[in-house]
Amino acid sequence: MAFESVIGQVIHGWSPNRSALGTCKASDPGAVRLIWLRHIGRDGSIAERDEDSDWRSDVPDRSRLQAGDIVLSRIVSGRPKAAGVQEADLPAAAMGGTVVLRPVSPLAPEHERLILAFLRSDAVGSLVSGEVIPRIQLTALKALGLPRNDEALSAALGDLAAAGRRLGAWSTDAVALADTVFDRGTDLTEARRAILAAGQVTRLRAEAAAELDAPDYIARTRLPYPVALRWREAEVRMSAGDRRIAYTATLGAAESLLAYTALVAAALAREAKIDLTSVADVQRKLANAPGGPGFGDWASILTEVGGKKCRSLRLDHPLHELGALLKDEAADKARIRLAGRRNDYAHDRQPTDVELPAALDEVYEDLSTLRTRALFLADLPLIHVTGVAWDDFRGEETISFRRLMGDHSVVPTSTMPYKGDRVETGSLYLADRDHRLYRLRPFLTCELCEKCHTWSVFHADKIKAVGLVQKSLEHGHHYPYRGDTQVLQAAGLL
Repeated sequence: MAFESVIGQVIHGWSPNRSALGTCKASDPGAVRLIWLRHIGRDGSIAERDEDSDWRSDVPDRSRLQAGDIVLSRIVSGRPKAAGVQEADLPAAAMGGTVVLRPVSPLAPEHERLILAFLRSDAVGSLVSGEVIPRIQLTALKALGLPRNDEALSAALGDLAAAGRRLGAWSTDAVALADTVFDRGTDLTEARRAILAAGQVTRLRAEAAAELDAPDYIARTRLPYPVALRWREAEVRMSAGDRRIAYTATLGAAESLLAYTALVAAALAREAKIDLTSVADVQRKLANAPGGPGFGDWASILTEVGGKKCRSLRLDHPLHELGALLKDEAADKARIRLAGRRNDYAHDRQPTDVELPAALDEVYEDLSTLRTRALFLADLPLIHVTGVAWDDFRGEETISFRRLMGDHSVVPTSTMPYKGDRVETGSLYLADRDHRLYRLRPFLTCELCEKCHTWSVFHADKIKAVGLVQKSLEHGHHYPYRGDTQVLQAAGLL
C-alpha cells in the first residue's frame, strides 16, 4: 500500500552538539534517553536502558520519540534493522544513522508486525546506496510502499516470534544455571549432583526440541491419531526386519494418510458450500459399485480442492493447505507409484521375495515424501468433543474435548471457550490455527471398534457381498454402518 497512506512523518535521527552541554543523568528533570543503532534489535525491539545509556536534557520536542513510532536504521550493513517504540522505551530520541517513521494513525499490532518484518527485509536493504556510508534512499523506500494488513500472515509471524522468545528464555535459564555451579561450595561431586538435579528440565527441553528436527518424531507425536498410528506401525515393522509385513503396513499407512486428508477436505468443502465432483464420484461408488473408494478417489478430492474452486476462500483457510498436498511434483509422483503398488497388492500381484527389498525401500521412501508434505496437519488438530456447556450470559460455549494427536488414543480431556457455531457432543472436529472448529461428521466419525475395542476413526465404505460398512482408518477393521444413512445422504455421500 502507498507509503504516505500509512506514514505521516519521516523524522531524521537527532544529531546533538559535540560539547558536554546537555548531558545528564536519568534522574535529572527533562532527561531523554538516546537510542543509537546498537540499541535496535534484529527482533524488532529496542534494548532496555542500563547504566551505560546516554541521557540528554536538550533534545528538541520534534526529535522526541512517541509510542507507535518506528525506528529504522538508515545506515545499513547487511539487513536493515527496525523497531517499534513502546511506552516503556520513553522518553527517548533516535540518533543519527536512523530515521523515524511516524504513522498517520496508530497501527494495529498485527499491521505493525508486518511493516517491521518488511523494513528488515532484503527488499528494503537493496535500496542502499553510497560507497563510503551506505544509506537507505528514502525516496526509493516511499516508492516501494508498505505491506497492507494481513491478519493471517501477522499471526504466523507472531507465533514464530513467541516461539523464539520462549527458546531464548530457555537458553538464558541454562546459562544462568551454569553460572551457579559453585555457589554451594567447591566440592565437585556435590556440584555435579546439584547441576544434574537443577538442570533436568532444561536438558529435557533440549532433547525434546532436538527430536523435532526429525520428521519421523513429528509424525509419531504431532500428526492426527489415525495418521500417526499408521506411521508408527510402518516404522516399527521396518525396524523389525519383516519385509512382507512392513510392505503391507507401509501401503496401509499411505492410503490412510490420503483418506484422512481427503475426507477432511471434503467435510470442509461442504461447510464452505463448495460442490466437489470427486465427492459425487465417491457417492456413486458407495451406492452402486461393488467396492468402496480408494487411492484414486482420495487423490481426486485433494486435486480438486487444490484447483480453482477454493480460491475465493480466505488465505488462512485449511483447504488451501490440504489442496496443496499433491501439488508438489515429488509428492504427486510418490502418490502415483504408491497407488500402483496398492492396486497390484489388491489384485494379488505382490513383489517376489527377490523384488521385495527394493519394492519396500521404494514404498517407504514414497510414504516418507507424503508424510513430509503433510506435516502441516500438526497445526490442524483433530479433536473429539466430549461435552458442551452453554453460557447464555456470555453467549459462548465451554467445550470439553480430547485432542487426538499422536499415536495414542488415550489422551486427557481439556476445555476451551468457543464463540463459533454450536458444536455437537460426540463429533470429530478439525481446529485451525485460530481455534475455529470445522465439523467432520459424517465424513469421519469415531467410536470404540466392535472388533478390537480400541478407539478408532471411521469412514463410510462399501464391500462386495456386505454392502455399506464403516471402515477404520487406523487398522482397516470394518462392520455394517451403524450411523444414520440419511446424514450420509444429506452430506452427498449416499
